[in-house]
Amino acid sequence: MNLSLYTISAFIILDSDGHRVLAKYYRPKSHPQGESKSLLTLKEQRAFEKGLFAKTKKPTGDIILYDSHLCVYKHSLDLIMYLVSPPEENELMVHYALSAFSDALHMLLRNQVEKRGVLENLDLVLLCLDETIDDGIIVETDSTTIASRVSRPRADTTEIVINEQTIMNAYQTVKEQMKQRIGQF
Repeated sequence: MNLSLYTISAFIILDSDGHRVLAKYYRPKSHPQGESKSLLTLKEQRAFEKGLFAKTKKPTGDIILYDSHLCVYKHSLDLIMYLVSPPEENELMVHYALSAFSDALHMLLRNQVEKRGVLENLDLVLLCLDETIDDGIIVETDSTTIASRVSRPRADTTEIVINEQTIMNAYQTVKEQMKQRIGQF
């Protein structure tokens, strides 16, 4: 039984042609079973991604066992997002992490999760990924929390803006009220 927290081996985004848009492979040295021996070279990673795409290019499911890896995937317009983990991991937890990441990405990119939007906002995508998975450990599964940590802070709209126009409006209001009170006497 694996009681470590390391559940994710890789995060991959492929486009509709099977080309890599983003890939992040996790190989923590502090893992209790030592560093992973698979998918070390770029050649191995590309071959794995090519085979994985061939198995998942049609949106027929969302979890498969491929090449002794548990692969959870999600289609989004012209992209496919994958979380890859060892086969003994809890597939529901991995699926929940991918769903949270995907939902947070939809919030951040305003439902424009497509290849162009991901590449233009790669900084947000990577921050979102880092808030979800840290060194192969799932750290957050709430999409709103992930999105709020990643999003750029908005200006406070309740802040009072003082400029010449608002000062003149205040002066006119006070002047009219004083005239009315003097007129009452």
